[in-house]
Amino acid sequence: MISFLRIEKFVNALAEKVNWVASAAVAFIMFLTVADVIGRLFGRPVPGTFELVGFVGAVIISFALPYTSVRNGHIAVDVLMMRMPWLVRVIVYAVNAFVSMVLFGIIAWQSVIYANSLMASGEVSPTLQMPVYPFIYGVAVGCGMLCVVLFIEFLRQFRGAEIE
Repeated sequence: MISFLRIEKFVNALAEKVNWVASAAVAFIMFLTVADVIGRLFGRPVPGTFELVGFVGAVIISFALPYTSVRNGHIAVDVLMMRMPWLVRVIVYAVNAFVSMVLFGIIAWQSVIYANSLMASGEVSPTLQMPVYPFIYGVAVGCGMLCVVLFIEFLRQFRGAEIE
């Protein structure tokens, strides 16, 4: 039987890998924007820059969410929570992880449905005529991965572990 700790380490490592994809995408957007600005100086802007930045930006955000959650990097108000008894904190953190998991599960599920409909309709971007659905699937993957991270966090809290 695989231990909970091994599963948690695997999920955390996977979240880190997904975050590296998001980091590479940020670099891509940066280079694309620089190329577009330089191109505009010479009257040759990069076509579709606005579209690509929007599409890739959505994927960046969703791919960065799991790792940010693993590292507890989200904005949190701990002033009040740290004054609460240990059991209250564990319950609040567990409920928060569960509700967040359900919310992002719905987002991932609806993203898949939306991407399927875009793929079936053949929707493409206006300038580049590039299919839109792969980016929506990317959002679904990032949100799905966040659900797994939140499920692990929920189990940690359910087992009585304290957030660092």
